[in-house]
Amino acid sequence: MSYQCHEDTEFSDLLGKTLVAATHNDAEDVVRLVASNGDRYVMYHDQDCCENVSVESIVGDLSDLIGSPILQAEEVTHSGETPEGVTPPEYPDSYTWTFYKLGTIKGGVTIRWLGESNGYYSESVSLRIERA
Repeated sequence: MSYQCHEDTEFSDLLGKTLVAATHNDAEDVVRLVASNGDRYVMYHDQDCCENVSVESIVGDLSDLIGSPILQAEEVTHSGETPEGVTPPEYPDSYTWTFYKLGTIKGGVTIRWLGESNGYYSESVSLRIERA
């Protein structure tokens, strides 16, 4: 299968999609989601100097996202503040917690990213779609 287009998209675009695969590659800090129509979604951050953006945890079972339509696709961001129940970052110059919440009738998954920098670099996560 060839992919015609690589573009950034909004996380909420996953609503209604049915996934056939959901994986996390810890070594690359990448989350990959594949929809039943063949479109591939990649959550990632292009690292630069003086910053680090990585998956801190995944709560829930990624397999719960497979085979049922996505009913929840929510992004919650906390910049410069640590949400309740979360350990503060080691270097607090500038940081952003981003929680990506996905849910189906089978269950939910929260992917928690932490971006840290000296304040001059991006701490955000990108979602790229590769259309089939």
